Amino acid sequence: MDLVPVPQEPLQEPLKELLGPATAKVMAEHLGLHTVGDLLHHYPRRYEERGQLTHLADLPMDEHVTVVAMVADARLHSFASAKAPRGKGQRLEVTITDGSGRLQLVFFGSGVHKPHKDLLPGTRAMFSGKVSVFNRRLQLAHPAYELLRADADDAAETVDSWAGALIPLYPATAKLESWKIGKAIQTVLPSAQEAIDPLPDSLRAGRGLVTLPEALLKIHRPHTKADIADARARLKWDEAFVLQVALARRRHADAQLPAVPRRPAPDGLLSAFDDRLPFTLTDGQQKVSKEIFDDLATDHPMHRLLQGEVGSGKTLVALRAMLAVVDAGGQAAMLAPTEVLAQQHHRSVVEMMGELAEGGMLGGAEQGTKVTLLTGSMGMAGRRQALLDLVTGEAGIVIGTHALIEDKIQFHDLGLVVVDEQHRFGVEQRDALRGKGKQPPHLLVMTATPIPRTVAMTVFGDLETSVLDQLPAGRSPIASHVVPAADKPHFLARAWERVREEVANGHQAYVVCPRIGDEDVKDEDARKARKPAEGEADKRPPLAVLEVADHLSKGPLQGLAVEVLHGRMHPDDKDAVMRRFTAGDTDVLVATTVIEVGVNVPNATAMVIMDADRFGVSQLHQLRGRVGRGSAPGLCLLVTEMPEASPARQRLGAVASTLDGFELSRIDLEQRREGDVLGQAQSGARTSLRVLAVIEDEEVIAEAREEAAQVVASDPELAAYPGLRTALDALLDEEREQYLEKG
Repeated sequence: MDLVPVPQEPLQEPLKELLGPATAKVMAEHLGLHTVGDLLHHYPRRYEERGQLTHLADLPMDEHVTVVAMVADARLHSFASAKAPRGKGQRLEVTITDGSGRLQLVFFGSGVHKPHKDLLPGTRAMFSGKVSVFNRRLQLAHPAYELLRADADDAAETVDSWAGALIPLYPATAKLESWKIGKAIQTVLPSAQEAIDPLPDSLRAGRGLVTLPEALLKIHRPHTKADIADARARLKWDEAFVLQVALARRRHADAQLPAVPRRPAPDGLLSAFDDRLPFTLTDGQQKVSKEIFDDLATDHPMHRLLQGEVGSGKTLVALRAMLAVVDAGGQAAMLAPTEVLAQQHHRSVVEMMGELAEGGMLGGAEQGTKVTLLTGSMGMAGRRQALLDLVTGEAGIVIGTHALIEDKIQFHDLGLVVVDEQHRFGVEQRDALRGKGKQPPHLLVMTATPIPRTVAMTVFGDLETSVLDQLPAGRSPIASHVVPAADKPHFLARAWERVREEVANGHQAYVVCPRIGDEDVKDEDARKARKPAEGEADKRPPLAVLEVADHLSKGPLQGLAVEVLHGRMHPDDKDAVMRRFTAGDTDVLVATTVIEVGVNVPNATAMVIMDADRFGVSQLHQLRGRVGRGSAPGLCLLVTEMPEASPARQRLGAVASTLDGFELSRIDLEQRREGDVLGQAQSGARTSLRVLAVIEDEEVIAEAREEAAQVVASDPELAAYPGLRTALDALLDEEREQYLEKG
């Protein structure tokens, strides 16, 4: 079918054409807005109603805020200073109110004259600045402001002169106040009338959605709250539908690719492995394995996401898939995000397989294969042998880090790629490994971070999903408690006593810290640790492994064997530390989040997480999953100095109250910015989610997925949908398409 030509899109016009180069430069530098479309899709964060005032009592500390309020009082004070020794210095103190709370504004020196004239009692204005505390009172020092006059002569001078009683307040910065953004939008809003609608007419009409020009007008200049609701309903559909079309096109393209079907040989390696398992697979493991084996038997590449609770046996399921591929004459590669995890996987796979992992070696089983480890820090001799094993096909299974995807590394016949902990591994890296097969290999992505259904549809929309939600028999319950170190220091002392008790009973413990300690706080491990939530003052640097280990060895845990583990140690040293801990020679391991995934020491029963409020919900759940892996019950203590009423403490309370990873993932998502779920850090592009909320809008996402699948099935090239093609180009730049492509 011939493509319907795409009409000229006015929303693609550079902002400098309409706003001038100076304003366009500020917009680009501070908000990342470059085109008319970018600016029109920079939606208001909220709206103020004329006659209703902002709640000043809820303002967050150290945040840049915009408030609408009334001047209650304004006083000019003179004082002596170094620059004005005769008492000629001036300070203007203005008190603004919302009827229930008050906020003080302060202006100094020559900056007092204009506000002294403008900010008279009874005046309403928008104020923008950073919230701080002085003399135990909230204040804004030298805030920018915009008067709100109902009778303004110059319409360009006041936001309040906009039609309607609702004042839009935009996400703003110190260099670009909300009302300046509002005025810029005023200038470009006429272009919205010519916006090309990406939704097919039948879809829009069938769902009673307003047109795109109408939606843009209503979200920026609403007359009523119903206008805002209409606009948001329409714009949510745009975001959901365009994203799902991109994913549907990717699924369609993948389905056209050829792949080698891989069926396990009867009475081969997989059967021999199953025969030596000392337990039976759970129903969940059997069901998921069948889904994977059915995919492997087809002649187009498997693209499957395997998500499961911490400790649900994902590694076993992945290993059985790898053995099936080896049975069928191919090779399987497993990628881990860190060397510690790669070495751990290699050890556990070799242990599980026994003589089956010694193919071609003296004493190895007849059906066995070779399991090779390949990491970046290996010595030359070991590396040379590993590379030879890969290219000759001697190694049926290879386990490694990103070193596996270097250009010079070749496989004999790569049939399956297993990527562990997908969210920790870059997009381009996964793709490079997939390109090493004679035909595209099958792909299994594993994550121990449970993902709500809507996020799976949004972020992993080109992957089929398998869920392991059943824990194997013999796993012990984990008790979790919040330890409020600031409120009740004796609780922390009791935590160390509990660690000693666990060690006295023959067990071991982890202590986790947000950073290493021999570096600037900006090191890699600290970056992974969560920053304090909005409005929470950061009183001190995060606790560090080296300092905490030293304190514990000389104090509360004196006499116990305490070792440290962190990301900057030499790989051989890391491996040696893990081996000693696994063997039970070390009582307490003080570590960063390098132990977050894959580390399996059944004898470790206790974990103390220092500064737990600095970690995200999912990360805490991951860390907690390192204990309770044997027959003895696990204990996880979340240490924090945050006050009881703070959001951080409430988040920790939620983690302590449930072991359900899917429930915690919903909590985690609700507390983060929506854009984060699209893996912004991995794609490098600005998020395309602005009004779509992946938890609230589950229905919209599910319906958009169905609609997108129908459109792409009937017209994969979108030949009849020029507006949709334009929206795809604008919303999903090349980098975003690549991100979606690799799931």
